This record gives sequence, C-alpha cells and structure tokens, in this order.
Amino acid sequence: MTEPQPRGNYPTPSSNPVFATILRWNAVLAAAIAVVGGVVGLLVVGWPGVWSALLGAVITLVFLGVTAASILIANRYTASPIYTTLFFVIVLGSWMVKFVLFIVLVLILRAQSWLDPTVLFFCIVAGVVGSLAIDVVVVARSRMPYVSDARPDRRG
Repeated sequence: MTEPQPRGNYPTPSSNPVFATILRWNAVLAAAIAVVGGVVGLLVVGWPGVWSALLGAVITLVFLGVTAASILIANRYTASPIYTTLFFVIVLGSWMVKFVLFIVLVLILRAQSWLDPTVLFFCIVAGVVGSLAIDVVVVARSRMPYVSDARPDRRG
C-alpha cells in the first residue's frame, strides 16, 4: 500500500507536546504504583501482593499509555488527505484492542494463585485515578489556544 500524498504544508499539531508529557508522567505514575503497591502488598499479603502490584503497574502503564500514544501516532498523518479518517481508525482501533485485551486479561488472571486480586484491583484503580489527575493537570497547564493549529485566510 502506498502512503497518501501530502497536500500543503501542515505543521505538527500543537497537542503533541501535551500527549508526550502525559505519557512521561504516566510512566512516573506506574513506577510509583509499582514501588508503593509492592511494599504495601508485601507487608499485607506477602509475595503475591508484590507480583499483583507490579502487574497492576504494568497494566496501568500499557492501558493508559495506549490512548496518548495512538493520538501521537495518528498525528503523524496530518498531511494526509484522509487524516480525519486515519485519526479515528487509529484511535478507536486502539480502544477496541484495549477493550478486548482487558477482557482476556481478566479472564486469564482471575484464577491465578500467584496474584492477590485486592492488591491488583487497588493498584489499577490508583493508576486510573492518578492518570485522570495527570491528564487534568497537564491539560490545564498547557498553553493550547482555543483554536488549535489555525491558519489565517490569505485570500485578501
């Protein structure tokens, strides 16, 4: 398949730095969940708590990172004449993959003896709530204009 031919001079979307920052902070959040959850899990239930916290941190990083990463990937095609279609195919496709993967993981992991479901649950919830807080703070602090990537009309 050939690449769509770009038409015009399209700058990189101004939302890219925001999503890159969100990805970086989500990685920091996942590391914090692994450390804090691992220590709490070890103290509460032993080694199954540590493995559950580490798995919860990985699940948090992967599932929350996929959305921001898919938007960054989709934004690479701004010069394409079918950019809008590509954007929604990439982003919505990644959400569908995440949904199916989550269901499969739940079915596989629910019967594992080496996991503590309570520690895993709280680590995932901490990741989701923390990621929402990160999203709010990063977007609120970003200097995004109300009309993003607008170009003035030069018809004169």
